[in-house]
Amino acid sequence: MISDITLGQYFPAKSPMHRTDPRMKICLTVFAIVLIFVARNFLSLAVSVLFIGVGMACSKIPLKLYLKSLKPILFIIVFTAVLNIFYGSGDPLVQLGWLKITLSGILNSVFVSIRIVTLILASSVLTFTTSPTQLTDAIERLLRPLAKLHVPVHEFAMMMTIALRFVPTLLEETDKIMSAQKARGADMESGGIVQRIKALVPVLIPLFVSAFRRAYDLATAMESRCYHGGEGRTKMKILKFGHTDWVVLVFAVLALGLFITANILIPPVL
Repeated sequence: MISDITLGQYFPAKSPMHRTDPRMKICLTVFAIVLIFVARNFLSLAVSVLFIGVGMACSKIPLKLYLKSLKPILFIIVFTAVLNIFYGSGDPLVQLGWLKITLSGILNSVFVSIRIVTLILASSVLTFTTSPTQLTDAIERLLRPLAKLHVPVHEFAMMMTIALRFVPTLLEETDKIMSAQKARGADMESGGIVQRIKALVPVLIPLFVSAFRRAYDLATAMESRCYHGGEGRTKMKILKFGHTDWVVLVFAVLALGLFITANILIPPVL
């Protein structure tokens, strides 16, 4: 399960999404998330899915990697879908005591499930096609107006990017520790919930020790290279909008127009 988590991983490739300015990709990700949550019916939600699907296709990342990113939250998707089935109105199709399954409940369940899936996929497109360095530069540039209010923008962007970058590293470390403990005879799969939680203690303690050691080593390395924050720093690669960014922007505007039209003309599902 741990090896299936792809959060924070970057996959280098030569694709239109990789060439897109990281600032544009962050704004488009926020734009897609807003569309997902504002969608009121299946047609407007389909516009959001199409928008994200085009981004996935343009990223040239294999579909199995996107499906892999959904695997860790599969339980949440199924649990949410089952829960929403019983929150519908109208004549029941199936009556289970005080629980009833209606057509409205089924539609709600499908609608919410698609929302969660597309939300994860939208985030995956950003992390799969944007390197940590690009994310740092983009976040810093987008938050630059806050620097006038004495907000440490560069340090904030650096902390966010380092945290995201070390997610795969910590997951890999967790997998190694669990394999080592199992080789020593630790049983982490049998017993009840309480026993399984207790079995994780020999994993969590060395994991925390390793995480603090990595943080200390990283801080020492940055200090030895005379890192003092963003003041006076220059950029080797200056972020500039290109032809790809303007094409993406035009496509986003067209998608927004279709979305607003579908959201207004068709009655809501929820």
